[in-house]
Amino acid sequence: MQADADQLAQRIGVPLEAFPGEKRVATVPEVVEKLVKLGFKVSVQAGAGEGANFSDESYRAAGADIVSSAAALWSGADLVFKVRPPSPEEVALMREGSALIGFVWPAQHPELMQQLAAKKATVLAIDCLPRTLSRAQKMDALTSTAGVSGYRAVIEAANAFGRFFNGQITAAGKVPPARVFIAGAGVAGLAAIGTAASLGAIVRANDTRAEVADQVVSLGGEFVKVDFEEEGSGGGGYAKVMSEGFQAAQRAMYAQQAREVDIIITTALIPGKPAPKLITAEMVQSMKPGSVIVDMAAEQGGNCELTEPGQAVVKHGVTIIGYTDLPSRLAKQSSTLYATNLLRLTEELCKTKDGVIHVNMEDDAIRGLTVVKDGAITWPAPPLKPAVVPAAKPVAAAVVDKKTGHGHGSSAPMPAKTLALVFAVAALGLWFIGAFAPAAFLGHLTVFVLACFIGYMVVWNVTPALHTPLMSVTNAISSIIAIGALVQIAPPEAGAGGRPDELIRWLAFAGIVLTAVNMFGGFAVTRRMLAMFRK
Repeated sequence: MQADADQLAQRIGVPLEAFPGEKRVATVPEVVEKLVKLGFKVSVQAGAGEGANFSDESYRAAGADIVSSAAALWSGADLVFKVRPPSPEEVALMREGSALIGFVWPAQHPELMQQLAAKKATVLAIDCLPRTLSRAQKMDALTSTAGVSGYRAVIEAANAFGRFFNGQITAAGKVPPARVFIAGAGVAGLAAIGTAASLGAIVRANDTRAEVADQVVSLGGEFVKVDFEEEGSGGGGYAKVMSEGFQAAQRAMYAQQAREVDIIITTALIPGKPAPKLITAEMVQSMKPGSVIVDMAAEQGGNCELTEPGQAVVKHGVTIIGYTDLPSRLAKQSSTLYATNLLRLTEELCKTKDGVIHVNMEDDAIRGLTVVKDGAITWPAPPLKPAVVPAAKPVAAAVVDKKTGHGHGSSAPMPAKTLALVFAVAALGLWFIGAFAPAAFLGHLTVFVLACFIGYMVVWNVTPALHTPLMSVTNAISSIIAIGALVQIAPPEAGAGGRPDELIRWLAFAGIVLTAVNMFGGFAVTRRMLAMFRK
């Protein structure tokens, strides 16, 4: 039986990336162990993980086979994990009818799509994942890669910049903080904002989508708004192409920022389209000498007119960094995140854990990813069906009691007659207490009733999300009753001795002990809760 299972299990192949300078690898030893548990056999080309500091021995220890050549790996794999789109030479090595998962970018590589279809392959392009699906977030390799790129862009800027990011005052003089402007507050932009702010820079950011303003501020940045009203949200979580009027106002704002800041990081890119030109040569010329521009859209032409893809150049005294391999410059981290994304996708393809993938074209996420199915090009995927909003449940009609005429099972207000009766009984009770109770008791009763009312209103009007941390502080503050206990424990007045006073003093002492526990415990719990949100 075990031999039959081994024969049915598919083999996943992980080749050495052939793209020049690419150091990432499509899976890591930690993920290999989990793929084996799903029933797959895993083969890794010799040296595939060396650029990301993963040795062949570590893959072998995790349960993978090490294959010496690319030809042997491609021809022996049922499913290939890749980072970069395969080259024509790699497609030629591919076994007919096998499957491929990786970045493909079908809009930019129509010839590649035809070559893969000729191999009767099944291709899942991780870049085509419908990012609006909440359950697809665990498979979103674009987000993982963009986060690494945004972080690395700030590190590259800091390396090329001639000063500290944070301001300092030393005996040798004052160092002003660096001013960083980030164009585009998507995933990469937000990662760059958080990194630059944590290094101590003054960070400004802009995006065509107004809803990201709060995210920019929450990461320590300042949102710079364009003086033009137009909504910039596009489909799939991306920004849309804006009108000419908006673009003119945006260019004016960018020109002002270029004159003021030390570092500009651009992230504006719409899949399938050339990168928009945001930073002109005139803007570069207006920047202070020693300034830095990091163009994260360099691979698609760049957001700066003077960007040279793959190079770092100095023009007009400004260093313009157009590296196209930012994720590869953090190869170990990028590979680990990407391997986890592919693992989550593989789990969706192999829910039976039998080592065989099943491409379910009825699944919205899988359908969006699948660009070639058994040799037939299925890209682009049809638009996602709008989510079905469940119909509101009808409010149950109140059941009227034939005897009383009042309703049951509804949230209708109390009938006027019943409310009047309740108030009459309460008023009668208060009159009785006032007529026969001592005057001192009435004073204490009034304070007690008012305290209950105020306490109820204060706590009830607090947002439920704040109840847990706030209630501990409320408990501590409510321990002000310790003052009353201290008054009672004070020595009795002259001539007012007796056992009742002693009893009150002991009760007051017990009250002080309990309220002390409540007070100090409330503040201690609050401090521990707040500590969880601090770095």
